[in-house]
Amino acid sequence: MYKYRFTSKSSKEFLKLDRKIQVRIIVKLDFYCANEHITSFAEPLTKFEIGQYRFRVGEYRIIFDLDRDVLRIVKVGHRKNIYR
Repeated sequence: MYKYRFTSKSSKEFLKLDRKIQVRIIVKLDFYCANEHITSFAEPLTKFEIGQYRFRVGEYRIIFDLDRDVLRIVKVGHRKNIYR
């Protein structure tokens, strides 16, 4: 079982999103964190400056680093803006 934590920057990005999107992202994060093999749902990123992995939630992306049993969420946003 994994836990997730937002950084201060990603928390601000998350709170700027529409309420429906926020709920959808939290539900998906809870689902992913309940599984033992979390990396089977994640895509590894080639640019490690941004983060190690990403999740897709519709047109939104969650970029995170994996530290043992904690997901440190680095960025949250729409797919057209997230990689900039």
